[in-house]
Amino acid sequence: MQSGIVEAGYGSDPVGLISGFLFVPGEPVREIDSREAAAWLHAPAVVAQEGQTRPFVWLHFNLAHSACERWMRSQLGLPEDFFEALRQGSHSTRIERQDAALLAVVNDVIYNFGVTSTDISTLWAHADHRLLVTARARPLRSVDRLRAAVRRGEAFRSPLDLVVHLLRDQADVLVQIVRETGVNVDQIEDQLLAQRLRSNRTDVGAMRRGLVRLQRLLAPEPGALFRLLNRPPAWLQETDLQELRESTEEFSLVLSDLAALVERIKLLQEEIAAKLNEQTNRTLFTLTMVTVLALPINIVAGFFGMNVGGIPLAEHPHGFWVLVALVASFTALAGRWAFRKQQSQ
Repeated sequence: MQSGIVEAGYGSDPVGLISGFLFVPGEPVREIDSREAAAWLHAPAVVAQEGQTRPFVWLHFNLAHSACERWMRSQLGLPEDFFEALRQGSHSTRIERQDAALLAVVNDVIYNFGVTSTDISTLWAHADHRLLVTARARPLRSVDRLRAAVRRGEAFRSPLDLVVHLLRDQADVLVQIVRETGVNVDQIEDQLLAQRLRSNRTDVGAMRRGLVRLQRLLAPEPGALFRLLNRPPAWLQETDLQELRESTEEFSLVLSDLAALVERIKLLQEEIAAKLNEQTNRTLFTLTMVTVLALPINIVAGFFGMNVGGIPLAEHPHGFWVLVALVASFTALAGRWAFRKQQSQ
């Protein structure tokens, strides 16, 4: 509970702005706060010549802050569709064109390496020719990578260039998940071949559930990007569109690897289930054999344990050994019959 309270306001200014960056052509990237961002957005826009890079701002918000949405409404002039998507809490991946702007709902991954569990968080984004707004309720690894790239001084030409970099970082996170999970699956397969099954069935099931959840939430993303490429806004440059195509193809390949890994885990689950069924059948056969071999002894003991007259061999000097021989003979015959029946099957 304490960590959640700290996260709600940690690293953001009084309006929930986690980080703000101003990109001006020919100048280093400058970090700005909410006041500077509002002043820059309300100032007259700089008219750029055709083919020239325009200045733009990237603002990243924490939706857990109570003043965040109110400030965005009053200062950024965002369309109502963006706030409607926030209120709905929609987690379905989509990238839509809203007149001259873009509205994106992107699912990202919080992944703890070495642990089979995965966690999903959602990023809402609005992009136009001079502003990129991203908002999230929980920390995202891809956005942190993008912020680190901006602070390192990487060059970005437009807000869409930042979005493309974000998608590539997201694909890199998925590649790491696939690699880590693949290594765990290899280890479980080795244990299966070495006949050292322990709690692997539970581990494999947890991995498969996490990957299927990722696949279900992230699979619509390439289709949404391809639809955007068919009808791009007018302010997008050809270089931005080309990079968006490349990132879309890379993301599609990562999703294909993810689907192949899910299928591999499914086959591994079936193999583990077959091994467990085989062990169960062997155990049941052993119990059946014990029951069959003990049947003659139980029958003879039941008859001779009756308190009635006329029990045979009661006065015979070798009656005990005669009964032992009879029981041993019947037990040998029953065991031979059971083993022959098992071999024939």
